[in-house]
Order: sequence, then C-alpha cells, then structure tokens
Amino acid sequence: QVLLTESGGGLVQAGGSLRLSCAASGVTNCDSKMGWYRQAPGKERELVATISRGDRIYYADFVKGRFTISRDNTKNTMYLQMNNLKPEDTAVYRCNFIGRMNKWGQGTQVTVSS
Repeated sequence: QVLLTESGGGLVQAGGSLRLSCAASGVTNCDSKMGWYRQAPGKERELVATISRGDRIYYADFVKGRFTISRDNTKNTMYLQMNNLKPEDTAVYRCNFIGRMNKWGQGTQVTVSS
C-alpha cells in the first residue's frame, strides 16, 4: 500500500499563501488520479481539487481562481498552491487517490486568521 504524507500547512493571515505537498512512498498505479480533500471540525470532508496522471484538473467552486493543483511524477509528489487564503479555508488537508482509496495520512493543518 502507498504511504501518503502531507506537509506545508501552518498559520497564516487572510490573504496569505501556503504550498502543500503530498508525498507518495511505495509503488503506485501509473494511471492513478489523485486529489486534495479538507475537513474542518464538525464538518464533512470535502473535495478540493483533483489531477489525473495526464494533468486533467478539477477544482471545487470555492477555491477556483485561488488554488492551483499540480504533480511531479518523477518525484511522486502532488502539490496544492493556495493563494489569497480566507478564514473559511481553515481545515485539515489530506491527499488521496480517486476511485481507489488509499489509507488516509495524518494530514496538514491550515489555519487562516482574520
């Protein structure tokens, strides 16, 4: 099974930026589609963005124009560049495969202050 490790979160003021990384360790499917999810306390986990092996991309409406998803297959790493952060972006961010769910990692906390 692939081990997923998220990093790059932190505390930032509204309008600031963060870049999240998702490192995949172990053998992974060459045709795998991956995505970023987030979950705030008391809220349901929601899909933020997805990217396929061929770089086909989807964004949720609430991040469109602010976040950019990308992947570097040579480094087995996926990224989420987050700009113009808002307090409502505060959540634990995790990555996973789409359609063939892997074990969840610990996630990385993003906290945006007013």
